[in-house]
Amino acid sequence: MNMDAITTVEGMWAIFMSIAILMIVAYGVNIVKMISEIRKVDPLGKSHGGEIVAQVLEAHGVSHIFTLVGGHISPILAAAEKIGIRVVDTRHEASAVFAADAAARLSGKIGVAAVTAGPGLTNTVTAVKNAQMAESPVLLIGGAAATLLKGKGALQDIDQISLFKSVCKCCVTVKYVKDIVPVLRKAINIAMSGVPGPVFVEFPIDVLYPYYVVRQEMLGKQSTTSIFSLILHWYLEYYLARLFASAWVPRKMDPLPVSTPLSDESLVKKVAELLSKSQCPVFVVGSQAMLIPKEVTSLQKALIQMGVPTYLGGMARGLLGAESNVQFRHGRKEALKNADFILLAGAVCDFRLSYGKSFPRKAKIVTVNRDKKRATLNAGTFWSPTLTVVGDVAHFLISLEKYMHDYQCNASWISKLKEKEAMKDDDNFKLSKEISGQYLNPLQVLYELEKVLPENSILIADGGDFVATAAYILRPRGPYQWLDPGAFGTLGVGGGFAIGAKVTCPNTQVWIIYGDGSCGYSIAEFDTFMRHRLPVIALVGNDAGWTQIEREQKPLFGSSVACELEYTDYHVVACGYGAEGVVCNNQELTPAKAYSAAQDVYKSDKSMLINALIGRSDFRKGSLSV
Repeated sequence: MNMDAITTVEGMWAIFMSIAILMIVAYGVNIVKMISEIRKVDPLGKSHGGEIVAQVLEAHGVSHIFTLVGGHISPILAAAEKIGIRVVDTRHEASAVFAADAAARLSGKIGVAAVTAGPGLTNTVTAVKNAQMAESPVLLIGGAAATLLKGKGALQDIDQISLFKSVCKCCVTVKYVKDIVPVLRKAINIAMSGVPGPVFVEFPIDVLYPYYVVRQEMLGKQSTTSIFSLILHWYLEYYLARLFASAWVPRKMDPLPVSTPLSDESLVKKVAELLSKSQCPVFVVGSQAMLIPKEVTSLQKALIQMGVPTYLGGMARGLLGAESNVQFRHGRKEALKNADFILLAGAVCDFRLSYGKSFPRKAKIVTVNRDKKRATLNAGTFWSPTLTVVGDVAHFLISLEKYMHDYQCNASWISKLKEKEAMKDDDNFKLSKEISGQYLNPLQVLYELEKVLPENSILIADGGDFVATAAYILRPRGPYQWLDPGAFGTLGVGGGFAIGAKVTCPNTQVWIIYGDGSCGYSIAEFDTFMRHRLPVIALVGNDAGWTQIEREQKPLFGSSVACELEYTDYHVVACGYGAEGVVCNNQELTPAKAYSAAQDVYKSDKSMLINALIGRSDFRKGSLSV
């Protein structure tokens, strides 16, 4: 090799080293600058991301967080408590999400649940899916392993984002402390806008904890005796500086404008024209009508003024009170078969409407929904919409009434439906008088409750056969007084829904109507009721089995395998958690006396479980939906 070549190589190497040194110096200066900024704003290093999370929630009107504690989320819970957000801890993560779901439905605001990483989050999947199908705006906050440790075997580290993508409107990880505010504001906005639903925000633990704690964990034991350890130390310093850079810069935290789709006025006019020409109209109103609480009074007036026979489902139960001239509760399927105009106002043609099979071909069918896909579910298979309106259901119905001032619904059609309604009520009442051997008649148990149910009460439905029977007998006294799982048909909502309902509506009496099978999922929440002074009354229809399944399974397959339970002392379990409990049967305590005792217990700020031992009934034979 000649000397010129060597000189050239040495020159290039010198240039390279000079550039490298300059980069390292600049890198170091940048680190020092960022760390200096962090220490200037937070000299003790004790401010933390949990405080920012709590501040954003407070700015969005959040008054409660439902949780099951875990180290990953402790900073959020502690900060929330400090600024006056009530932290309600449950005995299962699913109950925390169910509580947030119920709170969202009843308040019209975002419901918030915070759970720890890994199994804490996986325990919520069913509840989150239930919220998605019920169209409830829920913010699920989840802890996570530190960003640098993801995929490296950290405690409870799994791919949580992929897990929740199919059940949430959006899933996002907060990577830097400065991103907490914009990420949370956007996530809450997405949850509330359009068709509401759950969102998931993941917080790696290093985003939530104080600077000095994170620094100690990252650098406390780092050795800098070699060039490689020095480079690693510098990298971690840089990572830490970026993690907390600009963290405490003031940012806007108020809610972003919520987008609510409104129906086209020209389509409202077209629907008014179709309705005015009908002789046998029927309205089916679903949960979507209840998404905006401030519109409910106007919605009630609109439905009453139009006078069209109306069937209410889901959260819309109770919208027209216990008694109304336009509300019908029985014979919906037959009414739809004979209708010439059907308005599906937030109701969806899934199994609850037999996929549209019962709709007459000649009927004019109008469907209104915030989601076009849901509005036209199964269309073209068993039914076809005459008109599809995309928009908010309550806004549409209120607008429709403005064009119907001269409309008078066919009196003979209404009379015919009322006659059938009265006949069904009479039949049910007669069935309630039948003797069920040594056990109570389930219809009798429910009729006795209907007599004494307070005007200001919320009914929570959690079960199969007994709860479905209750839907025929119990009449919610007003709007937002009936909570059921929704289209997912989830068992286990009772305890969580009761917590969310009682926290949101503290002056309302909350009743859980349990089946004995579903009771087992959330009876531990009696501990939560007692610790947080949330008085709740639970009625368990205890027939010692999964009766809704057994009624079909045994005749078809000749076996009641896995369907049989025992007449378990659920009231004793409730007493074990500090509540009151009684067993109700034909021999000792009648339903009427049990309900009277429950009211006395409730007044003392305690919860109570009534274990009603009921006999088997064929009231709902052939009703299994699959």
